[in-house]
Amino acid sequence: MDLSTLLPLLALLLVIGAATGVIAGLLGVGGGIVLVPCFFYLFGQLGYASEHLMQVCIGTSAATIVVTSVRSVLLHNRKGAVDWALLKSWAPWLVLGSILGVVAAYWLKNTALQAIFGGLAMIAGLYMAFGRAEWRLGAEMPGQPTAGIEAVVLAFFSTLMGIGGGTFGVPLMTLYARPIHRAVATASGFGVAISVPSLTGFLFLHVPDAPPFSVGAVNLPAFALVIPMTLLTTPYGVRLAHAMNPAPLKRAFAGFIILVGANMLRKAAGW
Repeated sequence: MDLSTLLPLLALLLVIGAATGVIAGLLGVGGGIVLVPCFFYLFGQLGYASEHLMQVCIGTSAATIVVTSVRSVLLHNRKGAVDWALLKSWAPWLVLGSILGVVAAYWLKNTALQAIFGGLAMIAGLYMAFGRAEWRLGAEMPGQPTAGIEAVVLAFFSTLMGIGGGTFGVPLMTLYARPIHRAVATASGFGVAISVPSLTGFLFLHVPDAPPFSVGAVNLPAFALVIPMTLLTTPYGVRLAHAMNPAPLKRAFAGFIILVGANMLRKAAGW
């Protein structure tokens, strides 16, 4: 691939990294729901499409989420918004779900992972767009065993999608009457509990046709390009989260997620 094609793709990756940082801080979603389809497109354009490409996209996204989630939870903690008691009680179950997700990702191929990503992304986008603030599953977060089951399922599917805990964690906590800012801050901690064990697993995942300079299912050049931008822009997202009503941006982002999910389902169907 010549420089006239490569350089715009690399520039796009830097822009994506910057947007991911803002989204991670503002909405607590970790950014993976943006990164995975972008990685899939970029690697495909670079000529590295293969039956295991989704594994690389998910693994590389997990690596970035480790950094963005840690950064985000520390920034939210400065504002006293993280519910550490909830996070500590959920962490073991989130780790378990993450490990199970890596095992499942090892056996699933592109089509299945695309279908899972597309379907769940559309559900998340539709909830963001049309969910009501007054909807409730309960007045308080559930105790065991319900909490453990919810945490395992949340982490399992988040790992298969290469996303942090916010995409599902934020709506789940708001359905149990947690304030949105508290939910966003705590969900960034979910992202740490999910992404650290999943990254460890993806680093040791054998991917025979991974793009060059990959360790297991983690592509180091993509990680190196995205991370500096996310580190620069995540603080701006956190400030926005505490300074404004994120509802208008949330609705716009929901529309974007729905389109991304629909496109993934289209590819999974071979259209």
